[in-house]
Amino acid sequence: MTTRGAGKLVDLSHRIVAGMETYRGLPGPEISTHMSRDESRGHYAEGTEFHIGRISMVGNTGTYVDSPFHRFENGADLADLPLERLAHLPALRVSVDPSKRAIEVADLETYEVSGRAVLLHTGWDRHWGTEAYFHGHPYLTGPAAAWLVERGSSLVGIDSLNIDDTDDSERPAHTTLLEAGVPVAEHLTGLEMLPEHGSFFSAVPAPVAGFATMPVRAYALLGE
Repeated sequence: MTTRGAGKLVDLSHRIVAGMETYRGLPGPEISTHMSRDESRGHYAEGTEFHIGRISMVGNTGTYVDSPFHRFENGADLADLPLERLAHLPALRVSVDPSKRAIEVADLETYEVSGRAVLLHTGWDRHWGTEAYFHGHPYLTGPAAAWLVERGSSLVGIDSLNIDDTDDSERPAHTTLLEAGVPVAEHLTGLEMLPEHGSFFSAVPAPVAGFATMPVRAYALLGE
């Protein structure tokens, strides 16, 4: 946690390291050097050197945001996602029963979600980096996703493997949210550090045209 002026910044992202496994079956990132400090010395004044790195990875690496283009060919891609959907959003932490998998309308209906980043706190991030992370994860049901859309949620995030049940090939939560232009943040971590209300959430990917999903440095500002 980092102090900034009147508030505190809370990092909600997993670190990206070479070879890490985010989602079973997808390749881990390859991190290497394009130009080393030694190689750079011939290009600059004496005592001046730089490092230029190279990374090769799929968009679904670490903590990331899905744009509508992830699900829909004509949906907004990363470059077209409005910042109003990604940055400094009033956050709502919804802590769900850790003994259940499916997050249903009944788990949400007491909350005011309009204009908020709805962050589903399941505690599943405790399994990150282990085999358990990939099996039996919590998810948002299709009707619950529709309820969030109808009530004007700006973004929906979860600290789990996927916002959908990965045993359901129809992916109703992704379909419903992204069709409505609601970005999805997956593989969040540290949501227990947030209050239920009173923080502001940001998760801004690089604006890559023609690209659907990108890692983010997700964070919250507390106590502003």
